[in-house]
Amino acid sequence: MYDVIMDTIIDSLKILPFLFVAFLIIEYIEHKLNNKKIIEKAGKVGPIVGGILGIIPQCGFSVLATNLYVTRIISLGTLIAVYLSTSDEMLPILIAEGSSFNVIIKILLLKLIIGIFWGFIIDFIFQRKEAKTDFHICDEHHCDCEKGLVKSSLIHTLKTITFIFIITFILNTLFHFIGEDTLKNIFHEDNVLTPFLASLIGLIPNCASSVTLTELYLSGVLNLGSALAGLLTSSGVALLVLFKSNKNIKENILITILIYGIGVISGLIIQFLNL
Repeated sequence: MYDVIMDTIIDSLKILPFLFVAFLIIEYIEHKLNNKKIIEKAGKVGPIVGGILGIIPQCGFSVLATNLYVTRIISLGTLIAVYLSTSDEMLPILIAEGSSFNVIIKILLLKLIIGIFWGFIIDFIFQRKEAKTDFHICDEHHCDCEKGLVKSSLIHTLKTITFIFIITFILNTLFHFIGEDTLKNIFHEDNVLTPFLASLIGLIPNCASSVTLTELYLSGVLNLGSALAGLLTSSGVALLVLFKSNKNIKENILITILIYGIGVISGLIIQFLNL
């Protein structure tokens, strides 16, 4: 156990500075963009704009999009596109862990394409409703978006590294006592149930879900299809905000089912194509 704990500490400390720099860059981009005005003016191309802006990590934009949907300023398809493309803590972890540029671009493009595609499909099926009420965009959901560039980046870094430490410790312990090969067999690439489980993990309204899925992917436990199935459904605390702010419970459940179903189907397709 001493070796497991030391390996976990060393692995976490190695990526700490890179994680902070990644968050600093992301925060800078996020602060420079007026996301609200951009997505409000998107109109019929909302899923495209929402998908592109959703790539920016952290829960801030998915929360913003949720509040804009509650007032019917944006369409359901745009909201779904944002949820699917949002990477939460995935991108900074991939960067900090030194993942190849090709891998990062592949994952981001897949999430973007899937988000935009399903966004347009859903907008075609469901008619957009007019705004019913005035709603104030709030930052009460621990996204730390208004605390200054450096402070916000530091807070995100500390929160994320805590989750990384916990997940890494659990994985290292499992690898030590169960064996890496045994753990990989549980999530074998031919196991059609794995995307279902990964998508459920992604629905957990916390950055721990995206951290867990990303670490499992980087450790070789999850293949790309299963990892993506979970990462597509991982939108931070956005679902919590949706259920809190939107009084239409049936609609909230429908949105959750749509996100889950799309995540599973997309994961199975990518797994089948062996991308």
